[in-house]
Amino acid sequence: MNWKLELIIIPVTDIDRAKAFYVDQVGFNADFDQTVSEEIRFVQLTPQGSACSIAFGKGLTDAIPGSVRGMQIVIDDADAAHHELSGRGVEVSAVDDQPWGRFVYFADPDGNKWSLQQLPKR
Repeated sequence: MNWKLELIIIPVTDIDRAKAFYVDQVGFNADFDQTVSEEIRFVQLTPQGSACSIAFGKGLTDAIPGSVRGMQIVIDDADAAHHELSGRGVEVSAVDDQPWGRFVYFADPDGNKWSLQQLPKR
């Protein structure tokens, strides 16, 4: 049996602000933005080249906005990712060189934390 992780819910306070941040600044693709009812709005975004998407909205989770830690995306080039994100106005860390990869860190407007990892050459 295959198990495919395809969607992760991210708790946010302001849906439109979060969508603008992830699409306009971070560069995720906007897949869906559907208001199902007065209680439910579903926004799904996908990082370029990813098989897994994120979602946020109204009525999707009771998790505290800003409580997500450890979201990680694998990238080809930490320096290029740093340059691209900082050029789009995202507050990013300096590139962090570790034996297990090169990392760039950022948080969304609510404080949900992300790391981008350039894998070491094998």
